[in-house]
Amino acid sequence: MWYLNRGQGLDMNVQPAWQEGITGLGVVVTILDDGLEKDHPDLFRNYDPQASYDVNNHDEDPMPRYDLIDSNRHGTRCAGEVAATANNSLCAVGVAYGASVGGVRMLDGDVTDAVEARSLSLNPQHIDIYSASWGPDDDGKTVDGPGELATRAFIEGVTKGRSGKGSIFVWASGNGGRDHDNCNCDGYTNSIWTLSISSATENGYVPWYSEACSSTLATTYSSGASGEKQVVTTDLHHQCTSSHTGTSASAPLAAGICALALESNRELTWRDMQHIVVRTARPANLKSSDWKVNGVGRNVSHSFGYGLMDAYAMVKLARNWKTVPEQHKCEVSAPHIDKLIPAKSHVSLQLHVNECAGVNFLEHVQAKVSLVSARRGDLQIHLTSPAGTRATLLARRPHDVSRAGFQAWPFMSVHTWGEKPFGIWQLEIHNEGRFLGTLTDWKLVFYGTETAPEGDEHEGDDSNVQVTGSRLDLKPSEMLTNGEEDTDRNDVVPIKGGVWKEFHQVDNTDHARNEVQRTTTEDDMASASAGCRALSKKGQQCIECSKGLYLYEGRCEVSCPEPYFPSRNAKSQLVCSYCHYTCKACSGPNDYQCISCYGDASLKHTTKAESYCYPKAILPALETSKWFYWMFIAFCANVAVLTMIMIYFIMCKLLQNSGCCSKRQHYRKMSSGENLTDSLSKDRNSAVYDLSESDSDGS
Repeated sequence: MWYLNRGQGLDMNVQPAWQEGITGLGVVVTILDDGLEKDHPDLFRNYDPQASYDVNNHDEDPMPRYDLIDSNRHGTRCAGEVAATANNSLCAVGVAYGASVGGVRMLDGDVTDAVEARSLSLNPQHIDIYSASWGPDDDGKTVDGPGELATRAFIEGVTKGRSGKGSIFVWASGNGGRDHDNCNCDGYTNSIWTLSISSATENGYVPWYSEACSSTLATTYSSGASGEKQVVTTDLHHQCTSSHTGTSASAPLAAGICALALESNRELTWRDMQHIVVRTARPANLKSSDWKVNGVGRNVSHSFGYGLMDAYAMVKLARNWKTVPEQHKCEVSAPHIDKLIPAKSHVSLQLHVNECAGVNFLEHVQAKVSLVSARRGDLQIHLTSPAGTRATLLARRPHDVSRAGFQAWPFMSVHTWGEKPFGIWQLEIHNEGRFLGTLTDWKLVFYGTETAPEGDEHEGDDSNVQVTGSRLDLKPSEMLTNGEEDTDRNDVVPIKGGVWKEFHQVDNTDHARNEVQRTTTEDDMASASAGCRALSKKGQQCIECSKGLYLYEGRCEVSCPEPYFPSRNAKSQLVCSYCHYTCKACSGPNDYQCISCYGDASLKHTTKAESYCYPKAILPALETSKWFYWMFIAFCANVAVLTMIMIYFIMCKLLQNSGCCSKRQHYRKMSSGENLTDSLSKDRNSAVYDLSESDSDGS
């Protein structure tokens, strides 16, 4: 489970929360999907029947419908990411392995407005978090969202759920990247009531399936290109998988992280959770060209939102979190009506906001736009705040040839979170097509608070940090002095005296940067730990070892202890990497590279190059499976032989004089020296006679 155990800022920082006893205990998460295999050996201990229901069949049992292709495996996979049992040597471990998990079977049938509403409103006083990895078609041409009943369920959930603190809805941003879809055309992930989650690959890149939009709040890891790892979780038939993919896998990971934060503070509201995610998400190590700094100094991206979710940072911040002030809503209508949008051109419209009752600090901003166009996919819409934050509300969608346009569609942005709404807002609409478009109406809807949420008075402390691509750089105001020169060499700046100063973002809760010193002199080497070339700022941990030594938990080792194996990190440094969770010792990161096993498992060689650790508890089942397999092969062989024998005797009966029996006589006659021509002539006569005799019998 590489996305939980890599360290060095390359995972979601879950293990420190576990080490403090935070496991999601007491929190209830339900998976809105195609069912849940409630008796799965890695799930049944955490299964919660009060968080489960079969909306498709109208009963209490959420078990999936099994078919030949296991098409209803999705919900079981998502549930394992959240709450698979820990320390049982089976499958995986959930992010919130102490939480209770349920499943709502609602995708295995017609997904109507009523079905969605029934699912979203299931037991809202018992269920804390609803995780959904579905939505309208990700085909790059659909614009759709919740109907009247589902919308009412969302509102009821956030206003009355959890005794008024509000249900937490975690939503996958969508997998339409290949079709150039935009998640702002998905009314579920585009909603202010959902916590929209996108994906990052193992190497920190934007996945091929990811949809970029301004409503994405944060990111978790998931699958990527064919050479990159995927997500490990439970699967149908009491099995496991290491190939769960897409934003479908990202949303449950986020739901599990939210469960950890909620255990840390049970009084968090649905808006508190969104504020905490925005404050703690880390942009470091996520590679994208669209990173920018908004008006309050936060890094934000259309691909990754505010960055990778940080479980431990969320848990720490949640502990002493003060509930955010009451949410207010303010609408400001624009005076522009029936504004023409010429072909191959754009219009830029300004809206001056002088006052906005109750909203001085922004959370969500919606631009409700009504327009018509001969080809909807040719349009692009951008919104720029008074502080200069430019959000892309709609990118071009080549597959969208609809003439329907948009009717008061609420394009939503979270990029101006924490900014003030006052000043000039600018709406740009680009028409890349050959036909004229018309903007019939638009207005801005601001959601936020009258007073600043606790801690926002310190926002902007990180304003000297800007992101270019995936790298945290320094603005000119913080460039080093004393003749130091920026070499752009992996963010390392040379300093006089043979010492290198490097900046790494370790804890991005407030975008603080910790310095790392790389020593190159003999005196510096003498003060370092044995074999260490670079120490952390406090000198307590090594971050780079001498040649031939392996970096392991902040120190240098000649060899890697169990359960680690020698490998190289992204900087080609020798490090000790963690084996697959089933292996005690290994030669690589995969489950088929085990060398030795823990006491509750046995090593099994499938080929010379592959060896697995199977739990002893399931070995009899594996052997039984092999016995059934070979018995089935033997049965098929016997059936084939019996069939051939039956055909043989039937043919002999039908061709008694000229078939197999007469041929036997013929062979015997040939062996006794009978003339070949005479024998063939006799055979032909016999054959004709036999067939005619059969016909006369009516056979």
